[in-house]
Amino acid sequence: MKAVIFREHGGIDKLLYEEVKTPSPGPGEVLVKIGASGVNHLDHDLREGISGFEVPLPHVMGVEGVGEVVELGEGVLSAKLGDRVAIDFAQGDPQSNMWLSGLDGVDFTYGRIGASQWGTHAEYCRCLATSLMPIPDGMSYETAAASVVGFGTSWHMTVTLGQVQADKTVLINAAGSVVGSAAIQVAKLHGARVIATAGSDAKLEKAKELGADEVINYTNQSIREEALRMTDGFGVDLCIESVGGDVLIQSIDAVCENGRLITCGAHAGEVVPINIIELFRKHMMLHGSHFAGKREVSHVLKLIQEGKMSPVINAVLPFSEVREAARKTAERDVFGKMVLVP
Repeated sequence: MKAVIFREHGGIDKLLYEEVKTPSPGPGEVLVKIGASGVNHLDHDLREGISGFEVPLPHVMGVEGVGEVVELGEGVLSAKLGDRVAIDFAQGDPQSNMWLSGLDGVDFTYGRIGASQWGTHAEYCRCLATSLMPIPDGMSYETAAASVVGFGTSWHMTVTLGQVQADKTVLINAAGSVVGSAAIQVAKLHGARVIATAGSDAKLEKAKELGADEVINYTNQSIREEALRMTDGFGVDLCIESVGGDVLIQSIDAVCENGRLITCGAHAGEVVPINIIELFRKHMMLHGSHFAGKREVSHVLKLIQEGKMSPVINAVLPFSEVREAARKTAERDVFGKMVLVP
């Protein structure tokens, strides 16, 4: 099969598109013919060798893929040939404590697609049958591949953990990111007021088109000062944060008493000083978020199919142009999601 692969860590030039051996499904596994694969910033970190995950080399990239089941391994009863499916990043165990607690999205008992095992930037991908999620009838592979991680994560952060409500104000950082652009739609679907931040005026204009009520350019404005001004000194009820560094610190300052900040990323600074006294005196919650569970993903795919939300697709590129996708990711020259197709 043809696949996007790297044989050593490093820059974009390490990405290759070439023939590799097609994997065969083992017991409990399936082989999925990939219809589309989502591009994520984690791809960049995995290639660079800075993800914190141990990646066996050579490695096929891609942590988010959708397609059709074309081969079943021994003992598979939960899937059948021809199923249109999305592959969960988490390769978990249905009998694990995490899974049984409803946290299947963060159960990595058997690894991670595109990290500890070969991923979805390929014509075929081998995965656990229990990691599959159905795609709604009539939904294109491109739409599905642009939705699983972005909308699943933003729903988990905004609704499940953030408990968004119609009378709340939500601060959404990195509005041009996959999670940010999805979170705007999730928050507006629940009737919340949205303040979106980004590093460029062009991205903020697009955020307004998605439904943001007010915007802050964090390259030349203070998130804390602007958010407090926009809320008459009260602060925001919820912050959806994925930037880290000073943006995270300012956002903690912008959250109101008894408010919440949910974080899923920190590329602008992974280690930051936090005033713990402010945290507990404000009685605020600071909560980390990784990935959504399968029920959440299935729910958001249904809402997207019903036209209530829609992924922002920046570009659809063939696998052979993966270096262009990697360049845009590295330079943050993206609003929304890029999708690769065979």
